[in-house]
Amino acid sequence: MRNDKKRSQIIIELAEKLPVFTFNDFLGAEESKSYLRLVLHRYQKSGKLVRLKKGIYTTTNYVERMKNRGEIELFTDFLANFLYSPSYLSLETILYRYNILTEIPVNLTSVSLNKTAVFINQLGNFLYHKVKPLLFCGFEIFEESSFSILRATKAKALFDFLYLRKNILPNVEAVKELRLNVDNLNRADIKELKEYIALEGSKKLKEILNYLLD
Repeated sequence: MRNDKKRSQIIIELAEKLPVFTFNDFLGAEESKSYLRLVLHRYQKSGKLVRLKKGIYTTTNYVERMKNRGEIELFTDFLANFLYSPSYLSLETILYRYNILTEIPVNLTSVSLNKTAVFINQLGNFLYHKVKPLLFCGFEIFEESSFSILRATKAKALFDFLYLRKNILPNVEAVKELRLNVDNLNRADIKELKEYIALEGSKKLKEILNYLLD
């Protein structure tokens, strides 16, 4: 019994040092896969672990440390990239941060090369939209604290937002109803946005841009 307690304590102490971890991260510290599964299940049930998606976890203590340091947004941004790779933060999440979108988004929204997906856990709703490889661009890598995070530029986030809605924006009224604060776009942003629209190549998006900037 004491040995089991010591073994489980080693596992949780290792886990608390990592922002995220998988089952395989502990195989060097615990030989028995069945025991490791049991320990992880117990810790999750007791609230010490947070299941982020199948096979990926973080610890409650690590989450609390991020909150106490004022870095919980950085952590969830990192998770958005990590949970479904390759992906970058974009769409409503980025547009809201630049005050182009007025409504507070309920999801952490990303663009991916993989099929559309959503992961819901205690830290939020992580939503991913697929784009073709040609349009998987326009993001920057931010090194903040101990995290490396991919986020769309302001212009690319707006392009992604319009691109994914182009078939449900038939006229100027529909575009205006989006209530986007386009005054927060500068000349460089508009130039960049036009470059993505030219890259995508459809007449429809050019029309939407004209409606938006009119």
